[in-house]
Amino acid sequence: MLPRDTTADVRDRRAAVAVLPVGSFEQHGPYLPLTTDTVIACAIADAIAAAYPVQPLPPITISCSQEHASWPGTVSISAKTLITVIEDIAASLRLSGVENLVLVNGHGGNYVLRNIVQESRGRMALFPGTHDWDTARAAAGIETSSYADMHAGELETSILLHAHPELLRPGFETSDHDSGPRPHMLTHGLAPYTASGVVGRPSLASARKGEGLLGALTSAFADYLGLFEPAE
Repeated sequence: MLPRDTTADVRDRRAAVAVLPVGSFEQHGPYLPLTTDTVIACAIADAIAAAYPVQPLPPITISCSQEHASWPGTVSISAKTLITVIEDIAASLRLSGVENLVLVNGHGGNYVLRNIVQESRGRMALFPGTHDWDTARAAAGIETSSYADMHAGELETSILLHAHPELLRPGFETSDHDSGPRPHMLTHGLAPYTASGVVGRPSLASARKGEGLLGALTSAFADYLGLFEPAE
């Protein structure tokens, strides 16, 4: 999950766009690792780097997971720290001649990434967007909605079954949980809505669906790369 480029590789590629996976270190039920969001962000970024002339970067592995603080193992940083880290990375890239940065986000709780992109004056993008996920879900045959499939459910489990099945523990087949509405999650976190930490139906997951998700997202990235092409 770490780029293997040398400095000569980066020099010869002369990419105009860098890709930064942003994950998290948070509970994903008893069967997915704490690094699940990072693994997913890296799987997406790896597929992008294989298909497009971008500069891959190593992931940010700890981010804003405060809603999962009730479970052992979850570690977070503040939104302010995440902003600073990404702004510093972008500034460093510009010094080396890479003007544009795409944040590949694997954690839905990183709300602040939207603001970072908005303030970048056209030098950043956030991927995948809501539309990209919706399109990928349909293409892959994901059966649950994005709201019901909120955490450690069908989508996330499918991507790991395809990209890194060795990371799964037994139990996803019997861990389905429908939390219903979650009106006060921002205030009280996820714990009032699930004892296991799972919200979704991981029993529906498959490696085939994970492959379909990554394929659809890779195709969707072409539009984002086009955002940074010089105007004719």
